Amino acid sequence: MLRILLCITALLCIAMTFSCSSAPAAPGSASDSPTEAYKRLYLAVKAKNTDQIKAEMTKATQQFAAAAAEKYKKPIEQVYENGFTGTTFAASMPPIRDERVNGDMGAVEVWNSKDSRWEDLAFMKEDGAWKLAVGNIYQGSYKSPGPGRDQREKMAANAAGQHPVEMPPANMNSNVNVVKVPMPAANTRATANENAKPKAGK
Repeated sequence: MLRILLCITALLCIAMTFSCSSAPAAPGSASDSPTEAYKRLYLAVKAKNTDQIKAEMTKATQQFAAAAAEKYKKPIEQVYENGFTGTTFAASMPPIRDERVNGDMGAVEVWNSKDSRWEDLAFMKEDGAWKLAVGNIYQGSYKSPGPGRDQREKMAANAAGQHPVEMPPANMNSNVNVVKVPMPAANTRATANENAKPKAGK
């Protein structure tokens, strides 16, 4: 009986450890990172908490949102509702990979199941916390910490003369539709020009 109680206690401790570790790190904490900032943003979007979504964005991004609301005559809540990324349409936390950090600039790739592609999201450290930096890209104050894995793979494929095809991550459900990347059309102009050339001697 004592062994059973000890086993149950141990299992409960393990379960509590996993449940606590699944919550994103607090903004500005020692564990804060672009990945943790994305997790906070995703949870804020799912909670439809406009103030929390706003808190996960840089000041330049907040200014960008205000300008967009004014330009398109939309309520600010509607501008913020998806957190400026299609990745938040996912029903559960999407796969996140390839975090890069260079000083106060960061980026992370997140799987966008809506468009079946990896989306490279920009983050900046502002007021000691990592925040989404969409507005800073438009402002020109964001400097990329380097190309993401998806971009590097495409560049390598192009250098090898291959045509990259978007594939979903291995841990995605099998019912996800893969985007079909069209192959470049043949250069029909060149063929037409060759046919139009007069034959020698005529």
